[in-house]
Amino acid sequence: MKNLFKIVVVAFIGLLMVSCEKDEEQAVINETSAGKISADKSTVILNELNANDAVITFTWTKPTFSIAVVPSQEIEFGIKGDGFKKSTIVDFSNDVTAGSVTHAAMNAAMFNIGAVPDVVNEIEARLKTSVGSAVFYSNVIALKVTPYTPNPDLVYPKINVPGAYAGAAGYANWTPSNSPNLFSPEKNDKYRGFIFIKDASGDNGKYKFAINQDWPGNKGDDGTNTGKLKADGADIVPPAAGTYYIKVDWAANTYSSTLANFGIIGDATPTGWNSDTDFVYNPATKTFVINSIMLNSTGLFKFRANDDWTLKFQPKKDDETLVSGKPVQTYLNAEGTVDGDPGYKVSVAGNYKIELDLHNSAYYKLTITKL
Repeated sequence: MKNLFKIVVVAFIGLLMVSCEKDEEQAVINETSAGKISADKSTVILNELNANDAVITFTWTKPTFSIAVVPSQEIEFGIKGDGFKKSTIVDFSNDVTAGSVTHAAMNAAMFNIGAVPDVVNEIEARLKTSVGSAVFYSNVIALKVTPYTPNPDLVYPKINVPGAYAGAAGYANWTPSNSPNLFSPEKNDKYRGFIFIKDASGDNGKYKFAINQDWPGNKGDDGTNTGKLKADGADIVPPAAGTYYIKVDWAANTYSSTLANFGIIGDATPTGWNSDTDFVYNPATKTFVINSIMLNSTGLFKFRANDDWTLKFQPKKDDETLVSGKPVQTYLNAEGTVDGDPGYKVSVAGNYKIELDLHNSAYYKLTITKL
């Protein structure tokens, strides 16, 4: 019993010492004066054409502390009223008291916190100063920021699909840096997208998966042809020519490939809901095109694959009236991004050119142009 008592006492003293040490750390690192931040403007309209130009400059007074420290400092952004629960930061060197943010960097920050493109967003910003695990904040300033829709090719992670098919699709054969890409819209190491294979005979349609636009780290079939990948694996051989919808789980080393040849169908088209008018791939523009089709203004149309309804391109939620020459984002129902079963329509009947740009699964693009 005496030994047990001694052990308890020693343990208590140890805990007391740790507690004292933590209290001492908190007591040592005290902020003696808070940082203060300001900006050279309160309204910011971002423009992708000026991506690398400075759009706003922040100036701040650093906080001071009870001991000499070398803190890190960042500007933190959040949506007004959110209390910085979802925030993002722009880093600055710890030896400066002013810094500018470019259109591109500011737009990326807005994208990360969920600001809505092409409208004015109420944004808050503050100086965030870190000393080890301790964090100190300045005053909060209010900004009105109008972001632009970010280029999805630059925002989302991607892998490359080099292969013997790529040259006929408008890229270069077996060149990771000049090949179609699969993107990860959820940024979760799961990639998807479309490739077009003109000729699947012999070695002409083969492909593999690469990352960072180079061969190191590439993956191919594990040799079983059961949708499993391995590093430096075998070339993947498609069963036939056509458009393929490919999904890759990079971490799990799995992939799937589904033939998906799209066409237009609907009571706005000459053949109604009975048959499709197929798209033709254009390697010069890397898009799928119907060069001319008559559309009436009373019916609807959708885009489906393989004369079936499993894969469809549709509006996100409600029937959408398309404007000639104005691109819109279109959604693939199989990706869980479509609510209900909406279709497209035009307000003016006539002959139209229809173009589907499927090169980036984070932003499938549809454009119709009245001829």
